[in-house]
Amino acid sequence: MKPLLIVVVGPTAIGKTRLSIQIAQNLGTEIISSDSRQFYKELAIGTAKPTEKERAQVPHHFVDFLSIEEEYSAGQFERDVLAFLDEFFQTHSTAVMVGGSGLFVKAVCEGLDELPKDDIVREKLNQRFETDGIAPLLEELEALDPAFHQQVDHGNPQRIIRALEVCLASGEKYSSLRKNTAKERPFDILTIGLDGERSWVYDRINRRTEIMMEEGFLDEARTVFERRELNALKTVGYRELFDHLKGETTLERAIELIQQNTRRFAKRQLTWFKKNKETHWMDAQNPEEIIAWIKNQVLHRTSSAGNR
Repeated sequence: MKPLLIVVVGPTAIGKTRLSIQIAQNLGTEIISSDSRQFYKELAIGTAKPTEKERAQVPHHFVDFLSIEEEYSAGQFERDVLAFLDEFFQTHSTAVMVGGSGLFVKAVCEGLDELPKDDIVREKLNQRFETDGIAPLLEELEALDPAFHQQVDHGNPQRIIRALEVCLASGEKYSSLRKNTAKERPFDILTIGLDGERSWVYDRINRRTEIMMEEGFLDEARTVFERRELNALKTVGYRELFDHLKGETTLERAIELIQQNTRRFAKRQLTWFKKNKETHWMDAQNPEEIIAWIKNQVLHRTSSAGNR
């Protein structure tokens, strides 16, 4: 019987971290983070990184292993996680991967397409972004590939620039070059999607933003402010606080924008994850039922293997 990777996905603030810890504790296993912002050592509060107490309950991997100065792609993550799992599954029958970074989840579960690269085109796009911001790049992407423009996170310049690079280097649409053919993996995958009533999810987002501010999010943003042009910091929460620190908005307005932009981000996350028809969607407000269901699935696999 193949080992099993249990993947927990869903929008930000829905409770993925806590649930994944409970799952791992029940199955006696460990957690891989697929949240691309939790990789960075300097970012803790603004990324809702698992606390030291939570990480003491269950070992977490791929958390706090990069500096914001380092570039790290979904392709690198794919290679690193597969290498980790190859060794981990020598002594464990299950592992849990959790996070809301859709491309990184896809990289591990399905693999990524080999797409053309052009360093000169990418450098020009990066220069345009530094000079003119994201808006003109989004307009160009909409003209070249309207389908991908509709689904991409408009707050993720790295992905927008990469898509434009492919379009301009190949003369083709980025979306048409992605074959979306899943690669074979030496393990089985069980994907759990967490969802809930919109009002409940949005209330959690709003409250978590308030808690982050109480925990010192502004001070954290201040410590990395001078490096705000790094890709790792071009993300919801930090961008809005950087605008406040530049004197462009009040703190009250910055907090409102964080909540608003996080809600929009959550909607885009759901749109991405809903594309996977293999995902089992469950109500995040009933974690006990989810854990019982997962334990039953694992037990059924074990029983079926024993009866062969």
